[in-house]
Amino acid sequence: MNDHLKTPSSPWIEGLNTAQREAVRTLDGPLLVLSGAGTGKTRVLTSRLAELVASDTARPWNILAVTFTNKAARQMKMRVSSLVGPMAEQVWLGTFHALAARMLRRHADLVGLSSDFSIIDTDDQIRLLKQLMEADDIDSKRWPPRMLGGVISRWKDRGLLPDKVGLTEAGDIANGRIRKLYERYQARLITLNAVDFGDLLLHMLNIFTTNQDVLADYQNRITHIMVDEYQDTNVAQYLWLRLLTGSRNNLCCVGDDDQSIYGWRGAEVGNILRFESDFCGAKTVRLEENYRSTGHILAAASNIISFNESRLGKTLYTAAEDGEKLRVNGYWDGPDEARNIASKIETLMKDGAHLSQIAVLVRAGFQTREFEERFIAIGLPYRVIGARFYERAEIRDAIAYLRLIAQPADDLAFERIINTPKRGLGTASLQAIHIQARSSGKPLLAVAIDLVQTEELRPAARNALGSFLQDIKRWRDFVATTDQADLAKMVLDESGYTQMWQLDKSPDAEGRLENLTELVNAMQDFDSLQGFLEHIALVTDGDNDPEYGEVTLMTLHAAKGLEFDTVFLPGWEEGVFPSQRTMDENGTLGLEEERRLAYVGITRARRNLFISFVNSRRIHGQWQSSIPSRFVQELPADNIIEDMAQGMGLDRAIISRLDGSSGNGFGQDYLVGDYGPGWRRMANRRAAAAKDGKISDQTWESADSKNKFTIGDRVFHQKFGMGNILTIDGDKLFIAFDKAGHKKVVSGFVSRT
Repeated sequence: MNDHLKTPSSPWIEGLNTAQREAVRTLDGPLLVLSGAGTGKTRVLTSRLAELVASDTARPWNILAVTFTNKAARQMKMRVSSLVGPMAEQVWLGTFHALAARMLRRHADLVGLSSDFSIIDTDDQIRLLKQLMEADDIDSKRWPPRMLGGVISRWKDRGLLPDKVGLTEAGDIANGRIRKLYERYQARLITLNAVDFGDLLLHMLNIFTTNQDVLADYQNRITHIMVDEYQDTNVAQYLWLRLLTGSRNNLCCVGDDDQSIYGWRGAEVGNILRFESDFCGAKTVRLEENYRSTGHILAAASNIISFNESRLGKTLYTAAEDGEKLRVNGYWDGPDEARNIASKIETLMKDGAHLSQIAVLVRAGFQTREFEERFIAIGLPYRVIGARFYERAEIRDAIAYLRLIAQPADDLAFERIINTPKRGLGTASLQAIHIQARSSGKPLLAVAIDLVQTEELRPAARNALGSFLQDIKRWRDFVATTDQADLAKMVLDESGYTQMWQLDKSPDAEGRLENLTELVNAMQDFDSLQGFLEHIALVTDGDNDPEYGEVTLMTLHAAKGLEFDTVFLPGWEEGVFPSQRTMDENGTLGLEEERRLAYVGITRARRNLFISFVNSRRIHGQWQSSIPSRFVQELPADNIIEDMAQGMGLDRAIISRLDGSSGNGFGQDYLVGDYGPGWRRMANRRAAAAKDGKISDQTWESADSKNKFTIGDRVFHQKFGMGNILTIDGDKLFIAFDKAGHKKVVSGFVSRT
């Protein structure tokens, strides 16, 4: 530490707490600033950068500061400039890709490029791969170019050139030819004088390791390095930083291992976990005083994340008040959850809350649909970060199919789906259809029917178009006799649209499939296809009132770095959150990343936090029982208030099943039957209440004394089929039917099985 900086003389030092000041003043050697959520990370970064410059510890042009977004880089440069003046403009400040591109422009010739190389986007990458696959006779239907592009990008994120990819790792991808394809892809890029985003770092790693003079020049020039969001770095970024750091070891990394939530796109949490062992003599400063959230919120976040084993460890605290306890709500089903959350938001608005300070954060994009429809139905202004449900490309595609089936003259729908998925209809075929439509005045579909009966089109195109037209006719014939949800599923499957996304291995493909399933689920609530399409038209035409702001609706991943006064976290059920797919693919590592995502969600809230789960959800078109997420069980009892829907979990049948191990693989903390984490505390209290006579048996005997029903009974209804009794109100039974959902029926129409 510089002796002359021991007193807080600089303006950027004033107001910092002890840990923040220590981080700002530790200017030499490896430093890890472990910055918990809401602990003033941005201020520490800018203050330390200003301190480096103002103290003459480093010249601005000797400092490399790396951020993850261009926005963060701009903000940091503006703040430092306001502190130390225009000299801040000379700092090497930018994103990993921007800084690597700047370096590569200077040394492009060392990897066979010229300095004016172009940077291609994902679409260009896929197009180039497809050309190479066709030349090498690799089946693009069996091995979609987007999938293979994803594999190559992941190798680049790990710093692997084609000759470094092992045979075992390549496996039988693309019939064992993926390494050769990667090699040819790289060669083709060089010929085109182009790079993709992964190449920017990969080429610089190659240059540094094969040209020691170039590396030495940068190591001499850059004396101090600062990195933001270090927990989100991938292997290539880590290797790049290590090489640039050299023997000086003046590397300061700021991050939070508890907020590492991007493993699915290459982030390696091990980079931050290994910092002290990777950099000899490293110092760790923990920023634990939170300036954002209340005591109860921080206690809940700290308790949940403590269940993770792979972490450096820290405990957030605040000098502020404890505030309101977290509300943990149990609802009957998804629509019930959306209705209640919307009602709570309306109440908050009436009490003076601004809607811009309220957020609903979901685990997966498909979960927004029920909230969007509810908000529109009651006129609640909202915004979706990312596309709104009915505006997403895959939903628009699916609806276009349905529109064309319902209305054959819908030319816009025809244009959207005629070659989606690809049917071998080229530009010439589509132009022929349009030309004939303009000259005849007929709709495109009618013109297409005429053309397939002529020789105007090539045989292959004529056959492909004819097959499509036969499908449209067949689906139209089913409209009157088939449930619209079943029809939609039939159309998506038989058109090849579902398969198109099943074969696509890009990170967002699974989410698109989930959205399509949610669309089919939504259709079950309508009596006709026309009724559903009219509903869609109204839903997508909703207006928001900026006077009161807008509720923010977004995924947990998108919410990182944001904060709101009030946060709702719905869908906390096993399989939804934590995601079953993530756990299946990554085991314990996947579960720990899901728990970090829960931690991120909780710490977005400043004052009020509502967590909810439901008793059943409609999944793949069927109502299925749900159990509360294990994360609900991990919430500390002293910091939460549980509030279950009326009648939910009050019966003896449920309580009697909550006293043993489930044997379901979740361990002793997880309960038997259809109920799981989060019920134990509630069950214990209600079991005690039942023992004291405060909870009745809730049984009812019918007038004819033939049937005596109890909550939990398995019953049969002639129309709705099998189900379980949830609540009893006189001679009315509220039943969760296996296929028909929740219905209230008269007891005389059901029989116990």
